[in-house]
Amino acid sequence: MQQNLLRSVMFIKQLIMIKALPCCISCNKLIRDGIYNSAFYPNLLTLLSAFFVLAGIVSALAYLNGGRHLSRNAGAALSPVPLKTAGTVLGIGLGGFADGIVLHQLLQWHEMLSAKIPATDYIGKSVNMFWDGIFHLFCLLVVLIGVGMLWRALTLSSALKSGRILIGSMFCGWAIFNLIEGMLNHQLLGLHNVMEYAADHQPANYTYLSVSVLMLIFGMWLASTSYSRKH
Repeated sequence: MQQNLLRSVMFIKQLIMIKALPCCISCNKLIRDGIYNSAFYPNLLTLLSAFFVLAGIVSALAYLNGGRHLSRNAGAALSPVPLKTAGTVLGIGLGGFADGIVLHQLLQWHEMLSAKIPATDYIGKSVNMFWDGIFHLFCLLVVLIGVGMLWRALTLSSALKSGRILIGSMFCGWAIFNLIEGMLNHQLLGLHNVMEYAADHQPANYTYLSVSVLMLIFGMWLASTSYSRKH
C-alpha cells in the first residue's frame, strides 16, 4: 500500500516536472545541451558509420537497377535484376522503419544511443529521441529511393515482374539492414543493444542476428524459386 502511494506521488511529481520543462529542443536548454555538446559530432559520425555502409549497398543496387550491368542470363528475354534491386532497397528502408517503430518506440527496448546516453530519465529520453529522428530520416530517404527504383522496374519492358521476387527481395533487404545494424551498432560500435535493460545483452543480440540470417535465406529462396519457375 505504501509502495503504491509512493509511486503515485512520484508519478505526479514527474508530471509537474514535465509541465515545467517543455519537451522541445528550441525551448528546453537541458535537452539542447544534451544534444549539442562536445559529443555531438562524435555521436553523429558514429551513427552515420552504419548509414555509410548501407548507403554504399543502396548505391550499388541503384547502379544495377539502372541497367548498367551484365546479366547472368544474357539470353533471357526478361531480367529479374531491376525488381530484385528495387525490392532489396525497399526492404532496407522498411526494415529500418520496422526496427525503429517496434523496438525503439512501441516496446522501447532501446533507443539509438541508449548504451552511451542512458534513456532512463527525461533528458536522456529526449536526447535519444532526437537521434532516433536522424535514424528515421535516413530510412525515409532509402524508402523514397526504393519507390523510384520500383517504379522504374515496373515500367521497363525488359524487366521480369513477379510478386514473389519483390517480396523475397524485400526480405533480403530487411535482413541486410538487420545484419548491418546488429554487427555494427550492437557489437562493434556499442551504440545500443536489442534489450538495453536486460542483465545480459548478448542472448537478444545474437537472436536478432540469427533471425536475420533466416530472413535472408528465406528471401533468397523465395526470389530464386520465382525466377526458376519463370524459366
